[in-house]
Amino acid sequence: MSASNSLSRDDSCLPNQGFKAVYKDLKQLLPNQVRLQEPMFQHTTFRIGGPADIFIEPHTMAALREAIFYAKIRNIPVFVMGAGSNILVRDGGIRGIVVKIGRHLARIKIDGVTVTAEAGTTLPHLALTCCQANLAGFEFAVGIPGTVGGAVVMNAGAEGRAMSDVVQEVLVLGSKDCFDRRKKEDLGFGYRSSNLLDHNQVVVEVVCQGTPDQKEHIQERQKKHLHRRQNTQPLMYSIAGSVFKNPPGFAAGYLIEQAGAKGRQIGAAKVSLKHANFIINLGGARAKEVQDLISQVQEMVAQRFGIQLALEIQIVGED
Repeated sequence: MSASNSLSRDDSCLPNQGFKAVYKDLKQLLPNQVRLQEPMFQHTTFRIGGPADIFIEPHTMAALREAIFYAKIRNIPVFVMGAGSNILVRDGGIRGIVVKIGRHLARIKIDGVTVTAEAGTTLPHLALTCCQANLAGFEFAVGIPGTVGGAVVMNAGAEGRAMSDVVQEVLVLGSKDCFDRRKKEDLGFGYRSSNLLDHNQVVVEVVCQGTPDQKEHIQERQKKHLHRRQNTQPLMYSIAGSVFKNPPGFAAGYLIEQAGAKGRQIGAAKVSLKHANFIINLGGARAKEVQDLISQVQEMVAQRFGIQLALEIQIVGED
């Protein structure tokens, strides 16, 4: 999921009287779907982040289109998000409009081996629904706490598989405010990336293909994935998934541990002792603490191995 418009700080001036008028307009346009000064820590798995000037959770695809179009014609910046499982929102919050594609856009339709899921569908729900339909191929997603839309944009994955292994096409809301379908071969999938990151378009629906299999076999693989995840990741804390991408030929967690950064702590942010590629929120951590810790880890790995770790999580908003 990806959409943003550039806007100067002077023009945004949020919140002010002008933006309160925008909020009033949007409340009338999208009843019961708009909130003002919404705390973003409530919408991220990190449980960190300042307020969004205006927060919209569309109930329909038509409402999503209305919200994006309204912002576009008024040159208001827009950030589109899903479950908030791979983002760090800075302490100053997000200027402009945040659009969350969530539970209201989370329907799944299965026709044979074809699975059509709206962008707000969570990956565990997708995996479990496909299991009930005796469709394999989605087991890797059972423990990933993201949404289908965001997972496609980032080509999320686990257990050696990724969304690119199951996606056939996506429905996007494009720059011309039209819904367009794009085939898998047009999405430029790579390791934790796609060209959806680089275009002003929002994923609203994903069409995938499963493989027929016995439900018991699928469930067994899902249990193994969940068990491995529970044993290797600090799931008892507020986290945002893997912080860094794995460099070619290396595991980021291994490099971080060998560089001596495992267990390093700044304020309430700490490099996990269970898995060094996770930063945990011990309770009340601020984004600045996480950012400083990220910088320290990158510097230590660079000094030890000459490798610059690239972020897998997305940092958004203002300091």
